[in-house]
Amino acid sequence: MKLSQDTLRKKMLGCFLGKSAGGTLGQPYEGWEGPLGLTYYDPVPTDMIPNDDLDLQVLWADCLARQAEPVVDRDLFGRAWVEHVHFPWSEYGIAIRNLKLGIPATWSGRYDNWFKDGLGAAIRSEIWACLAPGNPELAAKFMREDAMVDHVGEGVNAAVFLAVLESAAFVESDMEKLLNTALAAIPAECGIARAVRDTRRWCSQKRTWSEVFELIKTHYGSEDFTNTVMNFGFSVMALLMGKGDFGKTVCYAVNCGKDADCTGATVGSILGLINPEGIPEEWLRPIGRKLVLSPTIVGITPPATLDDFVEQLLSLRERVRLRTAPDAPEPDWSRFALTAECGLFDRWIRYDDRKNPPVMPEKTIRRTFPGSNGCIEASEVPLNALYLMRFRFHLAKPQRVRVMFCTASLSRVWVDGAFAFGRDGGWCQPSFHHCPINQFADLDLAAGEHTLTAGVAPAGDEEMIRWTVGIGDAADFQWIPDALIY
Repeated sequence: MKLSQDTLRKKMLGCFLGKSAGGTLGQPYEGWEGPLGLTYYDPVPTDMIPNDDLDLQVLWADCLARQAEPVVDRDLFGRAWVEHVHFPWSEYGIAIRNLKLGIPATWSGRYDNWFKDGLGAAIRSEIWACLAPGNPELAAKFMREDAMVDHVGEGVNAAVFLAVLESAAFVESDMEKLLNTALAAIPAECGIARAVRDTRRWCSQKRTWSEVFELIKTHYGSEDFTNTVMNFGFSVMALLMGKGDFGKTVCYAVNCGKDADCTGATVGSILGLINPEGIPEEWLRPIGRKLVLSPTIVGITPPATLDDFVEQLLSLRERVRLRTAPDAPEPDWSRFALTAECGLFDRWIRYDDRKNPPVMPEKTIRRTFPGSNGCIEASEVPLNALYLMRFRFHLAKPQRVRVMFCTASLSRVWVDGAFAFGRDGGWCQPSFHHCPINQFADLDLAAGEHTLTAGVAPAGDEEMIRWTVGIGDAADFQWIPDALIY
């Protein structure tokens, strides 16, 4: 079906107005536990709230528009992450670190990425649907080039699912058909596909919103509030139970909590794309049409309004093409492995750690871990003992750093021999801006070499003790890429 320029314009604008409304509704509740009880904006905004969901799409459009012949290319996005994005968050921060370490964009989302299954790519899918309206296969190819820079696995599956659904939504309005089209584009047994199928089945059983919400949490809940599989369940439930009502749908999504700004923005964009006139004025009036970007997107001059952004996309649609270059060769991952001096300390340090610093045993081994995410078998640590690992890191200048050691197991951490922090088990979110308060310390350190000694022990019956270790800038929460001695 060939769509007129006017129809494309209306649908694209509806898509981004709906995205902005849903994201603005959910942004104050990002990371909260559901269920919530929202029925409208709270607080009521006077402009759209800036959100990375839209920021990065505006950046990609700018990068494409600057080219004489716009090409969707992972390496273009890789350069843009380093040159224009100061987001430290989760997979974004890891991708930026990896790119700065010299890992090419083909592989930067795969390496050492605790957040590879996060929503960060899926939430920037709309641009690829708009550049390939009614052409889901091309939208999926565009999306993969984008998503692989900071994701792999479910993070890419989720992004492709949405790009395909949204591209198809330019010419199809039946939600069940759209879900079927999107499911056909991803592996049938991946986590996203299973969550979508289960959520559809639960919704068809005439269950209440609360009942389906609890089923999604039980079967797909994750301690990572950005996890795609869990949040996709919430989005699909909202789309099915909202039955096309914009206000109900965005509230259903946001009231699930977790990555509430992203789920609200996603369902809002889909409904705005399907039926641009279906967004009530009460949801549009408070946010206006001014395009508001986060200050951590730098070095571009964005369009002034969402209308101007849509005009830019309409212009690009006629000219953009897909890259044809081969994949970059797989890097030598041993270059990025971390080595630690390791040994057993025969006492679990439970109370006053400052008076009882650990003593490395006379016999230690040098052990290599693939990267900042490491693990050992819990059986290696006897009862009432600590497994000690002494890492080295280097600072090029004196600075205030955030030292992070995240684990769900028992841990104690010392920096340059002084106790820094410790925990007796719990949840993990190993990003410098989100890690729990007992998994990091902000320290003023001199230039030169330092040591980070981490002691770990099982917290329960876990088979593996897993952790993430990192050194970041305490001011902007970015990884200091070359700090840990690789």
